[in-house]
Amino acid sequence: MFSLKNIIFLLILSFFNWFLEIAKWKKLVSNVKKITLKDALEQSLGALTASLFTPNRIGEYGAKAVYYTTKFRKRIMLVNLISNVLQMSITTILGIIGFGIYVTKYNLEIDYFKIARFFVFVVIAIILLGFGITKSTFTIKGFSIDKLKTFIIKYPKGKLLVGFILSFFRYIIFSFQFYVLLYIFKINLGYLDAMVIITSMYLLASIVPSIFIFDVVIKGSIAVYLFSLAGVNELIILSIITIMWLLNVVIPSIFGSYYVLNFNFPKSDDDL
Repeated sequence: MFSLKNIIFLLILSFFNWFLEIAKWKKLVSNVKKITLKDALEQSLGALTASLFTPNRIGEYGAKAVYYTTKFRKRIMLVNLISNVLQMSITTILGIIGFGIYVTKYNLEIDYFKIARFFVFVVIAIILLGFGITKSTFTIKGFSIDKLKTFIIKYPKGKLLVGFILSFFRYIIFSFQFYVLLYIFKINLGYLDAMVIITSMYLLASIVPSIFIFDVVIKGSIAVYLFSLAGVNELIILSIITIMWLLNVVIPSIFGSYYVLNFNFPKSDDDL
């Protein structure tokens, strides 16, 4: 089942998954400060390790910021927000398409009235929040809303496009890796049929707050339910989720622990 060739191929996919994330960080952060690919590697893997025990890895924001001196840190946190929003936008767009097809194909019984009511509530909340922000002069840890809006509006659109493309290909790689594992376990699902379920799974999993220890449990529970309607054994799905977790979170975080243990604060702004 797991030949040496299969293991190497899965590791190569994990490598490219993280290479694209590192390349994306290098590209996006260059608007604030030029860094090398080695710096981007250290910051990405180090931040992954440092943020493992925070909900939805929110600690990554502070972890990446501490690699820079004080004058850069607020902008670095905003760049990290942009990076995560780009990745989440791909997950959302493809997830909505996939889940729409999934609902139709497997005839799920859904209370559309409750869903519509929920989305109306969300839209109203977003409108009120947006209105409040436009009229507000409050600050977030010294960073005014006006400066935040200016930073995002003036952020180079070319870099955003590159970040979006890299996010898309990263998504394609780790979702394909999931499909490869289905193939290795001899699950008879075509690529498009599998992708409908995989994209739905990542969408639903991204909505639920989780930390490192429970991430595999939450994704596993969602995946077991979604794949069960396609007749896939739950033990196989749990095994695949665990392997994905080991390949794309645990192994990179082990490498990242080296950078965490050898971390040194930047000495002064003059050095940057």
